[in-house]
Parts: sequence; structure tokens; C-alpha cells
Amino acid sequence: MRFADIIGQEELKRHLIRSVDTGRISHAQLFTGRSGFGTLALAVAYVQYLCCRHRHDGDSCGECPDCRQIAALAHPDLHMVFPVNKQGKKSGEVMRSDDLQFLKPFRELFAETGGYFSPQDWYDRLNLGKTLKGMIAAREADDIVRKLSFKSFEADYKTMLIWLPETMNEEAANKILKILEEPWEKTLFVLVSEQPDLLLPTILSRTQEVVVPRISPEVLEREAVGRGVADEAQARNMARLSDGDLLTLQHLLSGENNSQQRENFELFCGLMRLSYNDKHLELISWAEEVAQLSREQQRSFLRDAARLLRESFILHAGLQQVGYLWGEELAFCSRFAPFVGSENIEPLIAEIESALMQISQNGNPTIVFTHFALSVSKMIKHL
Repeated sequence: MRFADIIGQEELKRHLIRSVDTGRISHAQLFTGRSGFGTLALAVAYVQYLCCRHRHDGDSCGECPDCRQIAALAHPDLHMVFPVNKQGKKSGEVMRSDDLQFLKPFRELFAETGGYFSPQDWYDRLNLGKTLKGMIAAREADDIVRKLSFKSFEADYKTMLIWLPETMNEEAANKILKILEEPWEKTLFVLVSEQPDLLLPTILSRTQEVVVPRISPEVLEREAVGRGVADEAQARNMARLSDGDLLTLQHLLSGENNSQQRENFELFCGLMRLSYNDKHLELISWAEEVAQLSREQQRSFLRDAARLLRESFILHAGLQQVGYLWGEELAFCSRFAPFVGSENIEPLIAEIESALMQISQNGNPTIVFTHFALSVSKMIKHL
């Protein structure tokens, strides 16, 4: 994975290259940003550039053994940790990222997508269904300490790349704190997070954050054209609607609005219709329906609900030209806009953020979404 393989992010790539070339390499770095921004791909490209012995013209060579092994996530000095789980897990069974049943499909997914895939894409690859989610357990943290205690085999640095560290339980997180604070020489931690606010403050304080921004609309427009969109206006509109996210653009290009996003939209419409009609008993049934989804799907719904509320507020303010809606979403939110204004947008978003936090901390989803639905219903009114 070379920097040349990363879509956009030119300024950040220059910053990462400069940090390596000048020897300013923090031992613990936290790459933050959505998967569609290229966060994981950038982290791997950074590690490859650091370990390449023949880097030139501001990039790794891509041909030496170190580059080829890192690009395949198979370098002996690159250790990977990511959330895992499986159907039919036995009581007391220990699951680790380097088990072939998990490592092989992770490498395959990375190769197929170039590192641009979401947590849900990974959980779907594992066939976890609606009730299970991946996690990084305490035993995995023990392995991190053990692996990094060895000398490096080939590269100058031993690298521990942790994808989605927010899925660590508290015991696992606490176990890596000491090594983050006092690492062995030539040891590099690279954490790649979509939700850094869920990490322990003590982990945040021991890492240097690398914020991966949205991909610029101009870059996504060129990407759309390169993938067959002949009409310039359509390519420009798709790039704008993608909101800096390559995965969203891919869904638009494929002619689908993402089945998960479609389901989220229907749940949002149901919640808002029940709310402004004061159907409290039906709201409880709605909450029970959402509680049956997987936690990743519940978080996805809440993020989409926040997006649709903000877009409705923009429509209410008469600023449709700067909005990011189209099709059915635009039609519904245009009708719904009179119910969302300056009086209730902030408390509505606060309720969503509270529900997101509780779900991410394994709160009971029936209780969380019942409270959420009834709270939202009190705020929805014609303004």
C-alpha cells in the first residue's frame, strides 16, 4: 500500500512523509476518521513508507520484500489487532486476530477493497448476523505485550496496528496503557479509530492524533468520472452527496443507496411520523424493533438520524442549495422540515449522541431506544 494508492489526502500524505524523513516519529499514533476517508489505508501506507529501505520521490518503492509483505498485511514485524467474533462461540473460547480463521478473511477484504471498508463490511464478512459484534478481548492485549517484547525480524521498527481500538473492553485497554507509556525501543503503535471519543482518556493522552479529513469534492468528482460517470453535472452532484466519503460514493455509483442506509431512512421516517402524531404506544413497538438490530446497525441508524435531522434543519432555514439530500430523503425531509428548527435541533442531536454513547457502552438497547423514542417525540412539533 503506497501513498500513491490513497485517494486524495495530499496534504496529510505530505505531512506523514515529512515526519518520517525528518525522524519525527511518535511511538504511538492515533489515526481518526471514517473508513471511507481512507483512514486504515493511510495508516498502512504510512507503516510501509517507514519500513521501506528504498523509498524515493516521496513514497515507498512498492517492490522490495518489506513493501510487498506490508501491502499483504503479512510482514513479520507488522502485528495486526482488530475486532473478532463468530457464530457458535463456545463458552471460554479464546479468539485472537492472528487466528487464521480471522486473519485470512481480513487480509482478503483489505486486498479486495484497497483498505476502504467499514466495520459492518468486516462483520458481514465474518457472518456475525444481527446480534453479534466484533470485540478486542483482554487476552488479545496480553498477546500485544508478548509479541512486542521480541526483537524485530527484518524492519527497523516493530509495528502494532490496532484497527477499531474502541472495541476493546476496559480490561484490554488498561493492559496496553503501560506499554503505550513506556514502549520498547523502535516500537510503533498505530491505532485506527472511527470513534476516538469511546477510548479511555488515558489512551488518548498517550497517543499523537492524526486526523484524517473528508476527501475533497474535487477528488471524488474525478473518481466518479474515472468510474464511468460521463455527465459532469451528475459526477459533481454525486461527489457533493458523498460528503467526503469514498464508500458513500461507491454506493451511489452502484445505483443503490446502501441497503443499511435505506433501512435507516425507513426507521427515521417511522419514528418522526409516530412522534408528531403522538403515537406513544406505537413508539414503544418501534423501539423494540430497533432493539433487535445489531449494535453496529443501531449506531448506523443513530448516525443517519443525526444527518437527516441536520439536513431537515438546513431545509427549514431555506438553505437547500447547500444540502446533501436527494430522492426520497429530500422529499420526506422537505415535508418534515417545519418540525425541526433552532428551538429543538440541539436537544435532538444531544439525545442521539447520548443514545450512541449508551449503545457503544453495551447499554440495554430496549431501554435505550424506548427512552430515546419517547424523548424525541416530546421535541417534535410544528415550529
